[in-house]
Amino acid sequence: MKILDIRCLRGPNYWSVRKQKLIAMRLDLEQVEEYPTNKIDGFYERLRRLLPSLYTHECSEGRPGGFFFRVETGTWMGHVIEHIALEIQTLAGMDCGYGRTRGAGEPGIYTVVFEFQDERSGIYAAGCAVDIAQALIDSEPYDIDKAIAALRNIGDTSRLGPSTSAIVEACVRKGVPYHRLDDDSLVLLGHGVRQKRIMAAVTNQTSCIATDLAADKNLTKQILAHAGIPVPGGAVITDLAELKTAIEQLSYPVVVKPLDGNHGRGVTTNIRQYDDAVRAFQCAQKHSERVVVEQFVPGNDYRILVVNYKVCAVGQRIPACVTGNGISTVQALIDAVNRDPRRGDGHQNLLTRIDVDEATLCILQQQQLTLESVLPAGQTLYLKKTANLSTGGTAIDKTDEIHPEIAFMAERTARIIGLDICGIDLIAENISRPLKQAGAAVIEVNAGPGLRMHTHPSEGKPRDVGRAIADMLFPDGQNGRIPLIAITGTNGKTTTTRLTAHIVRRAGYNVGYTTTDGVYIGSFQIEEGDCTGPNSSRKVLMDPTVDFAVLECARGGLLRSGLAFDQCDVGVVTNVASDHLGLNNIHTLDDLAKVKSVIPETVKPDGYTVLNADNDYTYAMRSRVTCPVALFSTKPDSERIQAHCNQGGLAAVYENSYVTILNGNERIRIEQATNIPLSFDGKALFMIENVLAASLATYCQGIPTELIAEGLRTFVPSDQNTPGRMNLFPFNDFTVLVDYAHNPHGLLALGGFIRQLGNGPRVGIITGVGDRRNEDIIELGRVAAGLFDEIIVRLDEDVRGREPEEIVELIKTGIQAVSPEKSITCIPDELKAIDYAIRHAKPGSLIVHLSEKVAKSVEIVRGFKELEDSYGRNQEVMATIS
Repeated sequence: MKILDIRCLRGPNYWSVRKQKLIAMRLDLEQVEEYPTNKIDGFYERLRRLLPSLYTHECSEGRPGGFFFRVETGTWMGHVIEHIALEIQTLAGMDCGYGRTRGAGEPGIYTVVFEFQDERSGIYAAGCAVDIAQALIDSEPYDIDKAIAALRNIGDTSRLGPSTSAIVEACVRKGVPYHRLDDDSLVLLGHGVRQKRIMAAVTNQTSCIATDLAADKNLTKQILAHAGIPVPGGAVITDLAELKTAIEQLSYPVVVKPLDGNHGRGVTTNIRQYDDAVRAFQCAQKHSERVVVEQFVPGNDYRILVVNYKVCAVGQRIPACVTGNGISTVQALIDAVNRDPRRGDGHQNLLTRIDVDEATLCILQQQQLTLESVLPAGQTLYLKKTANLSTGGTAIDKTDEIHPEIAFMAERTARIIGLDICGIDLIAENISRPLKQAGAAVIEVNAGPGLRMHTHPSEGKPRDVGRAIADMLFPDGQNGRIPLIAITGTNGKTTTTRLTAHIVRRAGYNVGYTTTDGVYIGSFQIEEGDCTGPNSSRKVLMDPTVDFAVLECARGGLLRSGLAFDQCDVGVVTNVASDHLGLNNIHTLDDLAKVKSVIPETVKPDGYTVLNADNDYTYAMRSRVTCPVALFSTKPDSERIQAHCNQGGLAAVYENSYVTILNGNERIRIEQATNIPLSFDGKALFMIENVLAASLATYCQGIPTELIAEGLRTFVPSDQNTPGRMNLFPFNDFTVLVDYAHNPHGLLALGGFIRQLGNGPRVGIITGVGDRRNEDIIELGRVAAGLFDEIIVRLDEDVRGREPEEIVELIKTGIQAVSPEKSITCIPDELKAIDYAIRHAKPGSLIVHLSEKVAKSVEIVRGFKELEDSYGRNQEVMATIS
């Protein structure tokens, strides 16, 4: 077996709109195609022994053991690999259940689709599942435990930390979209101007001054003391002489810690003699040149979490410790504690493993113990001087016990320092008593405090502190989203996108939009090229200046990666026609319609799907959506439109030369076609379809009709506004039209306009796209034969896997099937083809140049036009451009 391709789908996609994290693996079974599972001796038994937990997979049987029944009675290996990939991820702690396996239209080739939680783990699981299946086929041993451990390790190192995930999960529950910006904890929440950023428990709203202030422990204490907040006395020192002086002034016991440390690193508490103080000072200087010496405050160690200047959680922290049983050594007790599945390295797990470090050995030495000592039953040994979770400590929730006076003091502390998310370390005998009775003192103030002690305390009630932070970032029901119109279809989607964006911009928005020729923010192009995939959409949605997104979404991105967004406000499908068939396992128009239907299926429940009522495939998409549907048609008497509006539906029609919105029985005239430049005085019916789609989409989004009409009047087609879409260049005695039409459907639509441009000779410069089916290239020739008097066949620079001669012959086959005597000239080079057509143009003729390389084609034709404007139609001068 051989993996041909692995792709990660990260949004709504061809396979599922709801399951938005999928691996799509293209797999060649090779000779295994001839052997379903019941034809491989012992395969079923070996699979059951290796992965008995597959019994829970119901498969199409709908019952536990259903998958095993399929294997025993015979199923294909791609199906088996799908289930293995899901199960090994689940066994590694990443529960995954969705999968599909389908034939790719070629013998032995399958697309295996399965869910993932972590992308790297999903890719690893794909390869692993194939290896496991091969080992089972060959009756070879396979170390499944090693594979699952590797998967678990990948997942552990890739997933968000507990603090970041608590906030992200709370935002997701509020409907806020998110995007991870790095491999650590930097996350973008929301879209456009409404976005926020977090890095663990630090937000883009967190004050830099407050963060720096909290990092300076001495300055923090000075400011708090001045405000009447109880803090322990102390001093900042840099050498042993100052240490001695400070201790004499404070008296024992003392605490020694780095001035700007964190996570309890280098902190030693309850120091009662000078030698210990010296060692503590040296330890602290490993983390900070300047060291704090302060009075030790007896009591319990509490962390108070203040979010948006309100106390939302309190935890009592217990230092890492073990309790003796009279049998086990200290090391054995530590090992037993570390076997708790909640513990792991660093901050990824709910609890941190206890490491035996220098501080631990020092504690043991002070108590005349070693790691081999056996503790009496019931005796507790504290292994760290601090109670930080990062050193193996645990936490007990005390949120409901905090005294109002201490809570008030904590909220004042957060405001005094200026931290929107503030972790206050407090020592107190009992946090349920008033401030003085509790003997409370603020030891430290922390920016970016860890949240896991509150979300997953060792004892007590978990607190949804992530929700408190999410509500601070997105108050009053906000979800961080900007209006989003998504547009797809076979033809017309780029013009519809540009027109829609223009109307939105006239309505006062700073719109970001994507098209086949680039990414635009406002009036400026920020990226050039075909930008109709998810990466380009993401650029718009991540831009902090954009307050409205209009995104063209082509089939390629939907199949390769899925959408960059989980939902849109309005989804538009212009039409579905034959194009790109035979690519990426899309072989029929029904397949293509399923791809395009991802957009309407992604519309939110209170949004609108805008569909072409004149196209059977788009009209049928009504049954796939859960939101209201709006239809458009160039046929005002369409039975589909009438039935829809009779039921109170919304529509747009071209009626009596007007673009008209129908809202049930209400008629709202938007603008006359003669005032809409894009309609070419009503001659370009396919452009009017684009006008209807854009008008209806913006109307659905609440843009006033007068602003829609203004947008239609002020959108002037040109090689700048609509590159490659009906770009007319009038020469002195002939005209050149450059258009993007590259498939039979598009050329047919263009033909209706061309026939209205006069009765002069029509010359078509056409080509076939190499990765299209034979029948599509032939059909393009057939359509061209019925439209042009003379045809020049050229070639693209990239013939996409075909021999140039093959493309030319297929086009000729189509042309000659309709008009055997048609004049055909083959000039492979695009520039020379245009040059030939222009130099041989007859008076009154129309030259139609069809090109996917729009910018280049427009530049060439514009060059000829500028030469004619400067020198007239001089053959020698005109020829210099070539």
